[in-house]
Parts: sequence; C-alpha cells; structure tokens
Amino acid sequence: MENVAPKQDGRGIPMSVIIYEQPLNERVRTLLRLDFLFKQAAHALEDHSAWGSRATINALIDILNVFVRSDLKTELIKELERLATILSPLEHRPGVDQGALGKILRDLERLIDLMQLQQGQIGNGLKDHEFLNNIRQRSTIPGGTCHFDLPAYHHWLNQSSEDRTRDLEGWFASFTPLRDASELILHLTRESASSSRETAEQGFFQQALDTQVPNQLVRVVLAQPTDCFAEISGGKHRFSIRFMRPDEQGHPCQTDKNIEFQLLCCAI
Repeated sequence: MENVAPKQDGRGIPMSVIIYEQPLNERVRTLLRLDFLFKQAAHALEDHSAWGSRATINALIDILNVFVRSDLKTELIKELERLATILSPLEHRPGVDQGALGKILRDLERLIDLMQLQQGQIGNGLKDHEFLNNIRQRSTIPGGTCHFDLPAYHHWLNQSSEDRTRDLEGWFASFTPLRDASELILHLTRESASSSRETAEQGFFQQALDTQVPNQLVRVVLAQPTDCFAEISGGKHRFSIRFMRPDEQGHPCQTDKNIEFQLLCCAI
C-alpha cells in the first residue's frame, strides 16, 4: 500500500494531529479562555432549540464573569499597540509579504480605534441587565435555572427561535471588537512560533526559556492516533512536558515510552 503523507497547514503541521497549548503569562491565559468561550457560543448559537439558547446564554454569562475580574479593554489596547509597534518596521524589509503585513497593520489600527471608542468597560451594559443578572445569579446553583426557579427565563425560551436569536446576537454585539482583537492577537502569537522536532525521553521533556525574549505560548503537536496526552506546565523561565496515559481507573500516569512531537515556542 502506498504511504501518503498527511496534509499540512502553513506551518508544516500535519492536519491529523492534536495540539496542546500552555500560556506563559496571564494575558494569554485569559485570551485563550475567551477564545474558547466565543467559539462555544458561536457553535451553540447555530442550535435554534431552547437547549441551544441555554448553552449560548451559559457562554455569555461565562464571558461576562471574565470581564468582572479585570479591565480587559485597557490590556487589549496596550497589546494591540505593542504588536503594531513591533510589526510596523517590517513594512520596508525585503522578503516580507507587504500585502499581508499591510492588512494586519490596518486591522490592528482599526481594532485599536474601535476599542477606544467604546465607553467604559466592555460589557458594562449587560452587567446591569436584570434578565441576564437573574440567570447569572441562579447559574451558580446546580439546576438553579430550572423553569420553576426562573419563570421569566422559561417564558423567553419559549419564544420563537427568531426572537431568541435576535436577542442573543444583540447581547453579543458589544463584544465583537474584543472578540476580533482576541482572535488577531492569538493568531499573530501562534504565527510567531519557532518549530522543532523533539523527543520526550520516557515521556518527559524540559526546556529553559530566554527571559529576554517575550515568550507567550508553548504548543505541543502530537500525531494522531495516540494513547498519550501532553500535560504542560511553565512560566517565565522554563517549561516542562509530561506525556500521560490514563489507566483503567482513569488515573493519569506518565508513559515510559519515548514520545516524538513537534514543539512550537511562540514569542512576539
């Protein structure tokens, strides 16, 4: 039988893989969580049933809870400005795709302007929304958003799918600049990766980091199928990777095999 190489993306990563990521600072950690929540909400929004609307509301509440803990707007504006400062000098460097770079710089400038135009913290209007606040308060209780606990919610869920979708899209609209900014920052971070092939001896790998380099994210790429998963821990100075496999009781144990993987260290 002929051996067919797996298809690859633009960074040489085979398509039949699983990727594990570990943020190296709190900002990237928050952006990855937001990215997860926005994708979860987008998927749930396509389900027009009452259960789909519930899942979308749950993601919306989780996003609101992220904003309660920090002033993300200020942090994102600073990060967008930092990236623009780093990338702008490349406009006149030979070998750089000027079209692609120009689009990125325009997107950065557009998002900075949009974020600065928003009054107060992002999502402030929704924090005072009584309907959403009632759901938010009850959602901390197991089963707390049951129909007899929140009759107004039950009433809303029984409206037409068109009405519910219109409400949900309106509530998420205020987050659009932040979602777009988060996606762009993560895209540029991932694209900044230096790639290497590594081997974890008996399932363990460790590497020191240059503290003079703005390391943001570690990515571990494993070819599928595999019976192991990557457990990554790290910070400013170093990171370590343990390749684990669950036993019959589901308890993870470090494998004693040598595991080959692709390592991507993202620094921008």
